[in-house]
Amino acid sequence: MLKIALSGCNGRMGRVITEIVAQKEDMKVVAGFDLNAVKLSDYPVYADPLEFPGGCDVVVDFSNVSVTEHLLEYCRRTRTPVVICTTGHTEAQLELMQKTAKEIPVFRSGNMSIGINLMIEVLKKCASVLGADFDVEIIEKHHNQKLDAPSGTALMLAEAVNKALPYEAEYVYDRHMRREKRPPHEIGIHTIRGGTIVGEHSVIFSGRDEVIEVKHNANSREVFAVGAVNAAAFLARQTAPGLYNMSDVIAAK
Repeated sequence: MLKIALSGCNGRMGRVITEIVAQKEDMKVVAGFDLNAVKLSDYPVYADPLEFPGGCDVVVDFSNVSVTEHLLEYCRRTRTPVVICTTGHTEAQLELMQKTAKEIPVFRSGNMSIGINLMIEVLKKCASVLGADFDVEIIEKHHNQKLDAPSGTALMLAEAVNKALPYEAEYVYDRHMRREKRPPHEIGIHTIRGGTIVGEHSVIFSGRDEVIEVKHNANSREVFAVGAVNAAAFLARQTAPGLYNMSDVIAAK
């Protein structure tokens, strides 16, 4: 039985993960961590992870970047693997994850969807073949409650493309102040926020007289929750410290 501690358990994603895990016979949420320490399910909830007197096999974090440092400290002290699903981290927080990954298994992905991560593999191939002959633009759409912009997923897609291009691209987030032709070596990243859009990402390769678009739509938050649960099961099996991601999960399949 895989024992999970769920950080951000009372948030939207936390509640979805709780429902998914409840339907599985081989795993269980044994504790929740949330600043709003109200018990909404059949497991205890703690405002501070260090107040949890029990143990778990893995922590799944769908909370807020404001608690990242404290959560990583809890996982480091208790030697507990952690799946980081939140986005919008600072450079200092990312460096802390890398440092912590030298002691325990740490999983981080800008998007927990299997589909998005398969999309990344497709984009690498497109960028390596199309090279400098195609302009690259990324459009991401999310609901009007999302805090970070651009999304962590959009940046993850941009990074995948950039690594496969024959040049080092400049990320351009806003062109309204630019009164000039589009330079060839850039990746445009555009953000849309509105309504209840769960998540839509498009990567457009525009060449001479032809356009290739690779697109992914998430129709419910459950796709991210399923990915997080799969990542938790994967990470709990890892015996070596390290920084893991969804590509490792896909390879293991």
